[in-house]
Amino acid sequence: MKLKIYQIDAFTDKLFSGNPAAVCPLDKWLKDDLLQKIAMENNQAETAFYTRKGNDYEIRWFTPTLEVELCGHATLAAAYVLFHYENHTENTIVFHSRYSGQLMVRRENDFLTLNFPTDTIEIVEISKELKDCFNHGPKEAYKGKTDYMLIFESEEQIKNIRPDFLVISKLDARGIIITAKGNTVDFVSRFFGPQSGIDEDPVTGSAHTTLIPYWSGKTGKKELSALQLSKRSGYLKCKHLDNRVEISGQAKTYLIGEIYLNENN
Repeated sequence: MKLKIYQIDAFTDKLFSGNPAAVCPLDKWLKDDLLQKIAMENNQAETAFYTRKGNDYEIRWFTPTLEVELCGHATLAAAYVLFHYENHTENTIVFHSRYSGQLMVRRENDFLTLNFPTDTIEIVEISKELKDCFNHGPKEAYKGKTDYMLIFESEEQIKNIRPDFLVISKLDARGIIITAKGNTVDFVSRFFGPQSGIDEDPVTGSAHTTLIPYWSGKTGKKELSALQLSKRSGYLKCKHLDNRVEISGQAKTYLIGEIYLNENN
């Protein structure tokens, strides 16, 4: 059996930046352990698998070590594949996720816009465990559905921070977002998730379901610009729609290939 595989750089307009994701279209769902093995072999932050469901699509995402409940950049990559290679002719795609419900992607010229549910966050104590994650402490801490979010004073702190991955890996969370007001954009961020098999994720669309409502409240703006300050970097256009957020970005194709499976896999 052969499967198509695409590797797409998401949230970027040029190769070797943004966040790479593998995308595997499926005729039907394979066993979970095989999906996990494929994701491990791909060794990308996320591999997106999708199947057609009427006029819509079911989607799942796997890191090299586990399945995740929501992934923005791999959803954007999957939509890019459908629009450019897999004959989706409408300008909107509707994905269905078993954990995150209905997710929509809209095509507008070179930009793809994700429409995701807003995260619900609550302020939490800046515990010793959170302080010990980095070489200096935040001024505020929040907890969302899956991640912690720490607020820092400046973009420079976000750029230069030194994470302790061992400490971060022990947190009871998917990962930890750090963020501050940006110098040239509304806000900047980074995301660390060693407990999910990703020490630092280059550009994390799902983290912006937490970031957008926070920074919309702080700035009073519904439309915001954002940079994720990983080594690969990524630019995102954001909009707060109360119980939903929109996250827009571009993508580029790096690789198109085939996966060869046999009955023993």
